[in-house]
Amino acid sequence: MDSLLCYTFLMEKRVLKGVKAIIPGKSDYYDIVIENGIISDVRKSSSLSALTAIPGFIDTHIHGFAGCGTEDASEESILKMSENLIKYGTTSFFPTIYTDTLDRIEKDITAIKNAVGKEKGSRIRGIHIEGPFISPKRIGAQNPEGQRSPDKDLFLHFLSLAPGLIKAMTAAPELEGFDGLLEAAKENGVVLLAGHTDATFDDMKKAHEHGLRHATHLFNAMKGLHHREPGTVGAIYSFPDMNTEIIMDGLHVHPEVVKLTLRIKGVDKVIAITDSLRPTEQVEGEREANGVPVVLRNGLWVTKGREDLIQGSSLTMYKAFLNLLSWGASIEDAVMLTSENAASLYSLDDVGRIEVGKKADIVLLNADNTINEVIRG
Repeated sequence: MDSLLCYTFLMEKRVLKGVKAIIPGKSDYYDIVIENGIISDVRKSSSLSALTAIPGFIDTHIHGFAGCGTEDASEESILKMSENLIKYGTTSFFPTIYTDTLDRIEKDITAIKNAVGKEKGSRIRGIHIEGPFISPKRIGAQNPEGQRSPDKDLFLHFLSLAPGLIKAMTAAPELEGFDGLLEAAKENGVVLLAGHTDATFDDMKKAHEHGLRHATHLFNAMKGLHHREPGTVGAIYSFPDMNTEIIMDGLHVHPEVVKLTLRIKGVDKVIAITDSLRPTEQVEGEREANGVPVVLRNGLWVTKGREDLIQGSSLTMYKAFLNLLSWGASIEDAVMLTSENAASLYSLDDVGRIEVGKKADIVLLNADNTINEVIRG
């Protein structure tokens, strides 16, 4: 278990003296001044603390945590996710909704909307709907009864249930109607991600020409790379301005492939996610995700009785951060992958960096990279 023991909600003035702050291009020892939850000054320090300050983690693809999940369609469950995620350094998150029946998706959206503003831990900064406009060939652990072709009117209906809150949607570019969905997403400030897709390279090229710039959990539930048909993965690698998520557990994608991807795409084009499920870090109770009994096998949640079917990860963003360091990433790059890049892509302009004017969402690390404290401004 990789949780911390202390987290703080800052309202008044506090100075973090002589901490090593990870700031892109100029990591050094600083005094960080925080007033009313906002960073008001970052100045070079003559003090040298043993602590390192990094931005709070941002998880833009997470279904559940600590026995609660979006599938519960419960405001209380979303708020409990918030309370528990903050203990692991995640200060912002996008509750992610599964492909399911229309009624279930509507209830999930409404529950998340009702929870916004009541969080006692990690802030809800958006909703990610993983579907329902995905490929029946790459359905994965999603509910096949909910799969449907892209429908602009239904998309706009989803947006109307939580105005301004839906920030991301996963869809399959090869499906008829995707172009219209992409245009509607751009018009409404929603990032459309290619995922759960059997798209060929040409399908992806067409979508890219229309403005597609992001992909859901690279390699997982998508057409892989082949030397005669580059597929979805080949397109993501080929287009320099394409961003992609990666589940950074070292299991969904091998660490060497993660490192290869970072070399090909550049660190600024990759976003670390957990894709974690309801029972992740759950202490008591029966383990299930999206109504399916699951068991933990080698770090993965798999279907009970059918252990070849992966349901999702048991990852935390803190563990993803540690994984990146263990795979050879610099701490500056690990910060970009677990916080800064997500803030940039989704226009979360008040978080993601330690700089003046940002919220004081900060994780303080001890010398051994264990968490000393989480501050949420």
